[in-house]
Amino acid sequence: MDFSGSLRAVEAGATYVAGGVNSGYRTGVRPNPLVFTSASGCTLVDVDGNILTDYFLGMGPMLLGHSPKEVIDAAKAQLDVSLLVAGQTLAEYKAARLVTEMLPGAELVRFASSGSEAVQVAFRVARAATKRWKMIKFEGHYHGWFDNVYWSVAPDPTTAGDALSPIPVAGTQGQESGENLVVLPWNNIQVIEDQLKNGDIAGIIMEPIMFNSGGILPLPGYLEKVRELCTKYGTVLIFDEVITGFRVSAGGAQGVLGVTPDLTILGKALANGFAVAAIVGKKEFMNLVGEGKVMHGGTYNTQSVSMAATVATLEMIKSGKPHATIEVTGSALMKGLAAEFTSAGVMHEIVGYPSVFNVRFDLHAPTDYRSGIKANRERYGNFAFEMLKSGIRILPRGTWFLSSAHEAIDIDKTLSCVRDVLKAGI
Repeated sequence: MDFSGSLRAVEAGATYVAGGVNSGYRTGVRPNPLVFTSASGCTLVDVDGNILTDYFLGMGPMLLGHSPKEVIDAAKAQLDVSLLVAGQTLAEYKAARLVTEMLPGAELVRFASSGSEAVQVAFRVARAATKRWKMIKFEGHYHGWFDNVYWSVAPDPTTAGDALSPIPVAGTQGQESGENLVVLPWNNIQVIEDQLKNGDIAGIIMEPIMFNSGGILPLPGYLEKVRELCTKYGTVLIFDEVITGFRVSAGGAQGVLGVTPDLTILGKALANGFAVAAIVGKKEFMNLVGEGKVMHGGTYNTQSVSMAATVATLEMIKSGKPHATIEVTGSALMKGLAAEFTSAGVMHEIVGYPSVFNVRFDLHAPTDYRSGIKANRERYGNFAFEMLKSGIRILPRGTWFLSSAHEAIDIDKTLSCVRDVLKAGI
């Protein structure tokens, strides 16, 4: 496939847009950033006319596929009524009710426009509730790009200090100090308790499943013990379910794993591509926001069209039909990938769920960021690039997102391309 049209479009766009893209995570991709003209179901079309089977799915939001009729119809209908009212609409209350009915840890809801914003609300709530300032995050976990949490997302271990007591590593130039942030290795209970004993930790934020850095699952009993320690030491437990919420299951990762946090961050699949996020949690914490003790605002919070799309999305997810479809197609894809890699003699591991899983090469069972980066990322990146040239768009970091729009024919096509790419050598 030829992607030169995208390259020319990005270069021309860079005359007006810094770097030619509007997110730093869209740069540094092979062969170049792509420019798309349309998206439908599980298919993308770019400016070169290439038709791609999509496993990026907007970096995860499109659980129902691109432009699902029910969601688009709801958004179009709302456009005829209102767009932004600087007040409330009935749709936002319905959306919030659906969230509380589906997610175990959601007693009250506040909507926002991005996961990064929602994380900031969670930090404020944790500090207000505990009268403490320090927060714990984990190496390799991503919680947005704001200064106080964009630390040790993908650090170089050679400059990040001891594995059990990491040095926080800033993610960008121009970043303020992370003096109130403690960075720890994940899946290690002892280092958490050692910190909590000091009595100065307001909250712990984590991805309940580490999908931003290699698809690493919590060790048996780990989340349960963290929950126990947070309760014991009066620390607020925050799950960042921006990726896993409504995708791993209708009840998120917490619904599958059986551990309920105090606060949860939601986004992505919450509105199937519309700019909606949320902070949800127990009443004792969320009431701090509701009573005005903790400030949370935003002009575009609960924008009418986005709320209509959110309701339509959640109703579809709650019906169970999307996950039932993905259970079949995603399982077939995972099984088929394993068979192709094994047949080609490629050491691999596939970890996750039919709706979102991670593939890594030449590494087995990492438990945290530092063990996870020992996977053969260069080889996998080459594999992803060859797949793209064959018409299959997968993330170079190894994460695969499935939608209910993927059908058996798409899975068969994908596996056929995998077979051809492996046969040619990577």
